[in-house]
Amino acid sequence: MRSIWRGAVSFGLVSIGVKLYSATEDKDIRFHQVHAADGGRVKYKRICSIDGEEVEYSDIAKGYELPSGEVVILTDEDFEGLPLSTRREIEVLEFVDQDEIDPIMFEKTYYLEPDGPAARPYVLLREALENAGQVAITKIAIRQRESLAALRVRDGVLVLHTMRWPDEIRRPDFAFLDEDISVRPQELKMAEALIGSMTGEFDPSEFTDDYREAMTELLEAKQSGGEVAQPAEPADEGAAVVDLMSALRASVERARGGAAADGSGEDSGAAPAKKAPAKRAPAKKAAATKDDDEKPAAKKSAAKKTTAAKKSASADKPPAKRARRSA
Repeated sequence: MRSIWRGAVSFGLVSIGVKLYSATEDKDIRFHQVHAADGGRVKYKRICSIDGEEVEYSDIAKGYELPSGEVVILTDEDFEGLPLSTRREIEVLEFVDQDEIDPIMFEKTYYLEPDGPAARPYVLLREALENAGQVAITKIAIRQRESLAALRVRDGVLVLHTMRWPDEIRRPDFAFLDEDISVRPQELKMAEALIGSMTGEFDPSEFTDDYREAMTELLEAKQSGGEVAQPAEPADEGAAVVDLMSALRASVERARGGAAADGSGEDSGAAPAKKAPAKRAPAKKAAATKDDDEKPAAKKSAAKKTTAAKKSASADKPPAKRARRSA
């Protein structure tokens, strides 16, 4: 890794020399704009909007447009006169519990390495932060911008998170926040059951960037001239869910591997789940109806056989017995 900043952490009267490194790297696949006909790179010229002339990079300055439309031009000399350009200090302002910092304020993350003989005070600050269970709120100037930053310990290394200023955090202004929206207790109970069934320990290695993997396969196939494997179709989850409670119940059952969800017998506004015997009853009825449709011919045949048997039995009886009955 190459350091991008060098300075010192100011901790009271203690100064700790450090070097700053980017803690993260972008793994996105990047593309160039090229000419579709021959693959040549597309380049752009810097053209002045007033005289239409091409401008050399050395002649380009930074400009700030005022509300009136006028432009204030700043040169490199103007920036050099600002105090931030020469400031090489991470000033510790206070110590707070990490839970007090809303993650929405975090911006970029950096590692701090002790510079030269600063290893001992570096370790001192690291162990003090660990023992206190707190993070340090600091200020740092990087690339002509001053930022708040949180300094904490991770895997034995001091980690610096630059933070947004409070006025850079937008306030949510949505209409539904002014509406009186309520949820039913059984819906809340089912949602909590879903959360419970999906709760686990966070392991980032279990998650992958599916889009990046597919793009890598596409590029490799393009390079080798092979076929690109098509992604598998998502499994059919059945008919569309018609209400919130049904969606929650189906989600809990799927998260539990098909087990029945708790509270399924409560009134939810949706059709209640039937018990097992009730589900089998219609099938029996249908089977009986089917059997009845197939039996009429058999019944008629059996009736004919019974009548014939009776007649045959009457013909086979001895005459003496008939005489006695006549008497």
